[in-house]
Amino acid sequence: MNRPGMRGALAEKMGIELLTASADEVSARMPVEGNTQPYGILHGGATVVLAETVGSFAAAIHAGSDFIAMGVEVGATHHRAVREGYVTATARPLHLGRQMASYVIDVVDDAGKRTATCRLTCLLRPVS
Repeated sequence: MNRPGMRGALAEKMGIELLTASADEVSARMPVEGNTQPYGILHGGATVVLAETVGSFAAAIHAGSDFIAMGVEVGATHHRAVREGYVTATARPLHLGRQMASYVIDVVDDAGKRTATCRLTCLLRPVS
């Protein structure tokens, strides 16, 4: 379900794969194998990149083609590290306005256990 132009170079390199995309929910997964960071994948920023990719895509769906998401801010609480399989991030809207959107993003492992909770907020600006 990957769409051209919807993934940045870093997301592409990390193997982030879009799974679902609707106004109510966006989800994507990322492989964990090959991670060599000393504290596990959740402490090296990979989860934040996954959450930002998912949340930004959700904001783009909400905003439509007349708006662009700017000033993206992601906060993450890491619950536990994952060293094998995949992690999947699912974004659900908290607030959808004309000028701002925010999402809660849950990241889980293959067994469905929560590994991180993230929140993404972004400003929506008209395309000029």
